[in-house]
Amino acid sequence: MFRAQVRHVFLKEVAQLTRNKEAIRIFLIAPFMQMLAFGYAATTDIKDIPFLLVDQDKTAESRTLIQRFTGSGFFRLAGVEDSPTAVDQWLVRGKADLAVVIPAGYARDLVAGNRPQVQVLADGTDSNSSMRGMAYAAQIVGQEAAARLALQAGPAPPAIGQIRIEPRVWYNPDLKSRWFMVPAVMAMVIMIVLMTLGSMAVVRERELGTMEQLIVTPLEPRALMIGKLAPYAVLGMIEVLITTSVAVGWFRVPLRGPFLELFATAFLFVLVVLALGLLVSTIARTQQQAMMASMFFIMTPMIYLSGFLFPIENMPPLIQAVTYLLPLRYFAEIVRGMFLRGATLATLWPNALALAVFAVVLTALAARRFRKTLD
Repeated sequence: MFRAQVRHVFLKEVAQLTRNKEAIRIFLIAPFMQMLAFGYAATTDIKDIPFLLVDQDKTAESRTLIQRFTGSGFFRLAGVEDSPTAVDQWLVRGKADLAVVIPAGYARDLVAGNRPQVQVLADGTDSNSSMRGMAYAAQIVGQEAAARLALQAGPAPPAIGQIRIEPRVWYNPDLKSRWFMVPAVMAMVIMIVLMTLGSMAVVRERELGTMEQLIVTPLEPRALMIGKLAPYAVLGMIEVLITTSVAVGWFRVPLRGPFLELFATAFLFVLVVLALGLLVSTIARTQQQAMMASMFFIMTPMIYLSGFLFPIENMPPLIQAVTYLLPLRYFAEIVRGMFLRGATLATLWPNALALAVFAVVLTALAARRFRKTLD
């Protein structure tokens, strides 16, 4: 009897979804478009930084230094001025993010073995970009100084007892920030789409006036709840396939971990999001209220505090404690670990266990709130 009730509600929801062309487009097209939009936008890689050149030396040595800047791929020459006094207007107007000032006598000091001073001025409005630009500039100037020193000293005998550092980066050797961001974008897109539609599951019935018809039926509340959420769970797993395909096929992010384990943990996350959506749906009176509550009280905190945008380690201790209450934090760690490090549930089981606990607790709360009534 219970299975038959679930099946009938499930078929009703499927029929209702198939008639709702807008919902189908949201489910199938929105994840793909959002993955492309967020995947390209969510990157901290900085390239083609526009810089202003003030070359007061105008020698072959200064031109060699500038060629290092323009040939590095990090900088793009935006303009040339003769005096440092012109730097301010370039930075204020946003025509350049950085200014490189090579003083007169740069070549003379370089040939004499002295340490010429090259001034780098940065627009600190965007602190992240300015810090990276300054770091790139310091690296380029250091490389030029080392090359000049080696050219003047000639081949040197190996130093006895000298310690040499050989850095090696694992899992992301090219340090592509997109590899780090895209898996988390995948989790965020799944949350946004399912949360938006799942939070309207009960509210829509109230607004359409079909809740009265459900009340007079012999349906059990739990059968009604499961039957209404089951189609969204199936579509949620389809979204997992779509977003994973975009991450691997379009953005070339390697999936080094086992796909079946990723799929299983994604199912737990889908259950968590649907339970949250149903919980909101039982509280809100209109679809607009459900949308606003989902956006401001659930999705926004998850996006900002889950480690997607900002490292959790840099947050105050109190905020770090709050992040343990956000399911997106655990799923983002699972997705990044399986994609980049090739981790399995043998090492990520604490995060999977946390998602399972969230799924049980939130489903129980949603079921307690869910009543086959208009109240």
